[in-house]
Amino acid sequence: MSKKETWGSTPDLRVLQSLEVRPIKREERAQWDKLVRHHHYLGLRSLIGETIRYVAIYREQWLSLIGWSAAALKCKVRDQWIGWPSFLKTKHLAFVANNSRFLILPSIRIPNLASRVLALNLNRLSDDWQTLYGHPLYLVETFVDPRRFKGTCYKAAGWSFLGHTRGFAKCATRYYHHGNPKMVFVRLLHPDGKRMLREPFIKNSSFQEVKPMQLSLKHAESLKEYLSSIPDPRFRRGIRHRKLSVVTTALCALICGAHNFIAIAQWTKSCTQSMLKRLGCRLNPKTRRYEPPSEPTIRRLLQSIDADAVDQAFSDWFCSLTGEGLAIAIDGKTLKGARQKDGSSVHLLSAFLHQKGIVIAQREVTSSTNEIPVARQLLEPLNIQGSVVTLDALHTQKDTADFIVNKKNADYLFTVKDNQPSLKQHIKDLGMVAFPPSTPND
Repeated sequence: MSKKETWGSTPDLRVLQSLEVRPIKREERAQWDKLVRHHHYLGLRSLIGETIRYVAIYREQWLSLIGWSAAALKCKVRDQWIGWPSFLKTKHLAFVANNSRFLILPSIRIPNLASRVLALNLNRLSDDWQTLYGHPLYLVETFVDPRRFKGTCYKAAGWSFLGHTRGFAKCATRYYHHGNPKMVFVRLLHPDGKRMLREPFIKNSSFQEVKPMQLSLKHAESLKEYLSSIPDPRFRRGIRHRKLSVVTTALCALICGAHNFIAIAQWTKSCTQSMLKRLGCRLNPKTRRYEPPSEPTIRRLLQSIDADAVDQAFSDWFCSLTGEGLAIAIDGKTLKGARQKDGSSVHLLSAFLHQKGIVIAQREVTSSTNEIPVARQLLEPLNIQGSVVTLDALHTQKDTADFIVNKKNADYLFTVKDNQPSLKQHIKDLGMVAFPPSTPND
């Protein structure tokens, strides 16, 4: 929208129909926080737990900001409406999100904008949560101050009013009574979400129990040896869990099917004392028991550590266990929901083992290059002597074949398609009899 154009001269219907609601980009975080801190009546210190920040845009202009965070630990009317016992609430609360901030920017005056933004946001919220945190959402909640608002936009967007809070707020580990009860609104994101939250087990979620790992002492020690050279990005002061034990534990949890930080922490808690000892976990001098790292400790370290160094160390360790004669596939994938600073998608090229499906190396394919040269960079540090590398038709190149055979002492299996018509015709003219062990009857 041009600077001369005003909202009064723009048909409101056109704005509502062309409105886009999306998660903010990484470089937009500071601006989003600044606007909410300055214009929202609650200000902004931080969003708690798992969070996503959204922005509503029309013609590249920001109209509204929405922040989602972890659900409230205690809300009597919500818990009574769901009907779950306390132990299930603790287990399934992650499937509920809280609309902790909702702001229409002060200069914007468009009827029905708030309810339209909420509707568009809820259409994608669970999928975005699944992409980012590995699990969906079944219910959303919000708390409205009746001294300021009536909750009209939530009612218009299909939210249900459940009642009022008791007027308590949490500060650190304690609750204090402030005497200002809030209105509680909820909305199901799944038609059967209320029943699912009451179920003892939620299927097809990242919170399902992961399998224990039978890791021998020899293998555990060798894994720690490969990871020992990775630098620790943390400051020494206040460190309770060693870098080596946290990274080793996280990798073992990933092998067992844990795909996010919470699942990794759950796996570590299920480990026996013998396994925790093998993984190098901290020994509590008072209890004389080995203690696994917590989810925040795991998350902070893994987010700051050199990912390429960890990837290389783990690949070397895993290849040392399997030995020669591996069948390695090279394939590229574009990550859903991930974006570069310039807004482009993130594309990764991965090397993984056939049948096992375990990724042993991966590299990002930037916008300035393509998969062909990155494939050689991907295989360069790997010990693949005596192995077979399979690639799709894009990588059927002389330089790639020469690199695999002469430099890595491995074999290759390429696909030939119509993008190389001469080579395809030469193979067709040779006939299958030219490729032992084929026979004329094959």
